[in-house]
Amino acid sequence: MTYQYYIADVFTQEAFNGAQIAVLPAADGLTTEQMAAIAKEINLSETVFVFHPENAEKYRKMRTFSALGEEKDYVGHPIVATAYVLGHCGDIHLSEGINPFVFEQNSGPVDVNISAKNGKPVFVQFANKVSSVIDRFVPNDEELADLLSLKVSDLDHKKYSPRLVSCGLPYLIVPVWQYKSVRQARFNYIAWSQSTAPQTAAQEILLFAPKSPNADFNLRLLGPKIGLHEDPPVGNALPAFAAYLCSFEFTQQGTHAFTVERGDENTRRSIINIEMDNKGGSQLPIRVGGEGLIFAEGKIFI
Repeated sequence: MTYQYYIADVFTQEAFNGAQIAVLPAADGLTTEQMAAIAKEINLSETVFVFHPENAEKYRKMRTFSALGEEKDYVGHPIVATAYVLGHCGDIHLSEGINPFVFEQNSGPVDVNISAKNGKPVFVQFANKVSSVIDRFVPNDEELADLLSLKVSDLDHKKYSPRLVSCGLPYLIVPVWQYKSVRQARFNYIAWSQSTAPQTAAQEILLFAPKSPNADFNLRLLGPKIGLHEDPPVGNALPAFAAYLCSFEFTQQGTHAFTVERGDENTRRSIINIEMDNKGGSQLPIRVGGEGLIFAEGKIFI
């Protein structure tokens, strides 16, 4: 069998930037073992396999695997990549304006709006409702500074403060004053192992600063399973970040729209648009959107 695949750069308008995701738009017939093997072979952060239920014009099933061959129940960036690929290759018909679709993941259905021009996608936004658990038990400032290779004075305690936030996966969210601190931070594994951080159950630190050069915030993930010089996609951490912002009393109720930047000119910069409806309820509605482009395509022979 021959399977077509595409590689999309998402949350960017420029090739060699954004998050790079592989998508097989017609994966019907592949087994779980074959999908895991293909994802390992392609070796990108995520590879998406799309399936076509009968009589479902505006519905697609997607399964996503990491470069280690592990299946992910919920993903963010791959939703945008899948929408761009399906629109580009003609798998779905796009009318001028906004086109609603549903992408089914293992965690459940996701509502997706694909904005199109001349039959091609130009912007993709997906919606989610998240429940969060927020804990203020975090390592002290000295520990945080050591495990991030920063100074205590770099940490922000005036407007924000470090908190542990989980929307399924726990993240240790740490604010700093300046963009340069986010970029200069280096994860210190020895300091991590000697701190109270492992007791929080979080395996990743979401470090952020306001007033990024190209967005409202600059975000970066660091942790014991992330390489020293890596700057991985932050899409899966965005629900936790939105819930974090809403956990502060000064965040007014209502709809908030803002942008976050991941990376810089040397590390595949992404620009992500976020909307959140802070209503003070048990669930937080959020919408994540961005642009993208098709970078490459090819065939796989099974």
